[in-house]
Amino acid sequence: MQGEKSGPAESRRFEEVVLPHLDAAYNLARWLVRDRQNAEDVVQEACLRAVKFFGGFRGGDAKAWLLRIVRNTAYSFLEKSRPAELTEEFDETLHVSAGEAPRDAESALIQSAEAREVQQALEALPVRFREALVLRELEGLSYKEISEVMEIPIGSVMSALARGRDRMREEISRARGKEAARGLRR
Repeated sequence: MQGEKSGPAESRRFEEVVLPHLDAAYNLARWLVRDRQNAEDVVQEACLRAVKFFGGFRGGDAKAWLLRIVRNTAYSFLEKSRPAELTEEFDETLHVSAGEAPRDAESALIQSAEAREVQQALEALPVRFREALVLRELEGLSYKEISEVMEIPIGSVMSALARGRDRMREEISRARGKEAARGLRR
């Protein structure tokens, strides 16, 4: 098996280097496969692959390394279960003010509604745009790290992010237009 080493020292190294990134792995898997249970399965399979090939990991960015494995595992899952999602066209702000507590119930309701709009808009994006945005905006990866995880040139990362953000804005505007038409927005 490629790059396989064993032993307690290697197990400790794996736990120290890779396991701290499990939340990021689950987050990426969840956004890619759009289902909690399937995301857990994808992360479990990715971790098994990571353990198997950890002997070949020569240092560097362990988070990007693990996320690449998660991405590949998620794409394998999608190819088997939902191939149409992968053939979709590969053609600003994703965070609700973190750390700011709402001052009243109305503020909390507005903040919650905006977070739902963003989540729904992100869910509506083709998987490649969603992936790039999740890696950048939610996981905080650099363009270079995203390029490594997605295995595309940095210019393609920048294009995917720009186009993904544009599509997010369109989705949010469309949703707000529908709400206004139904009289739910002022």
